[in-house]
Amino acid sequence: MTAPASETSDPTRPHRPRVIVTRRLLPEVEARMTELFDVSLNTSDTPMSRDELAAAMQDCDVLVPTVTDSIDADLIAGAGERLGLIASFGAGTEHIDVAGARARKIMVTNTPGVFTDDTADLTLALIILVSRRFSENAKILREGRWAGWGPSVMLGHSLMGKTLGIVGMGRIGQAVAHRAKAFGMEIRYHNRHQLPVALENMFSARYEPDLDRLTADADILTLHCPAGPATTNLYDARRLSLMKPGACIVNTGRGQLIDEEALIAALSEGRLAGAGLDVFAREPKIDPRLLELPGLVALPHLGSATYEGRGAAGERIIANIRFWVDGHRPPDMVLPDLS
Repeated sequence: MTAPASETSDPTRPHRPRVIVTRRLLPEVEARMTELFDVSLNTSDTPMSRDELAAAMQDCDVLVPTVTDSIDADLIAGAGERLGLIASFGAGTEHIDVAGARARKIMVTNTPGVFTDDTADLTLALIILVSRRFSENAKILREGRWAGWGPSVMLGHSLMGKTLGIVGMGRIGQAVAHRAKAFGMEIRYHNRHQLPVALENMFSARYEPDLDRLTADADILTLHCPAGPATTNLYDARRLSLMKPGACIVNTGRGQLIDEEALIAALSEGRLAGAGLDVFAREPKIDPRLLELPGLVALPHLGSATYEGRGAAGERIIANIRFWVDGHRPPDMVLPDLS
């Protein structure tokens, strides 16, 4: 039987491939790439323009983009014949036309799992900070308006006994559930598919097939689903209106999951107690109205920003390239979603 094209050894693959990296990586990762490959590094760390991406894809065997580089159908169609691998830095693949790459026999890999714990840690931090009204109270301190401790001032909410609604129960959602269980939270989740009972029991989590019902019942919602047409503005004005008064929402997934105009209205009108955002719909541009809202804790996309996680992602990219060079299927090869 003939092996699939993606797994067939190709003697024409260069032993020392031309690799173009679109952003700065950790120094040790770049040094290792320089040893192994004919690599072009982006020493300025300035995001590449569309024209620069197009030129890069004409001039390399391997492109190493990040989740903020849009590698769409037109760019892939215009890629040079030598481009054989797109080794993306990050777990998401919505920024790449994977089906189009496959049609051109260009492999796509990513770095799944390496940022799971880091993102889950940050998610829990946001849950705590929003619940304890960190932004409002820190502002009082910075502005010199703190009049001292009092038994009825600057109060937030504890996590014990609160219902945490997890939207998207993949690796990160499960890691958040694991952490939240230690805080005594009641965990419910919505997912495309129900988890095995053994996993549910491990997290003390209950499946809720109706997203609207989960939204209405949760004290805190945290979003961990991928971006795409089906999830763009998943939390629009209608769904945000289902949240109970005083509830909070946290998003460390993708900025497109929340309609920011609707969120601004919900927070401004006091219908929600707060929100914790690490991602934004049009980042790095942020609607200035968001930053003025007292119940908002905002971070500049720090979910994966640890030395450990970024280093591990770089090593995964190197491994995927080396597998590809040797004619083997890379361990993190992404298949197009043809559903």
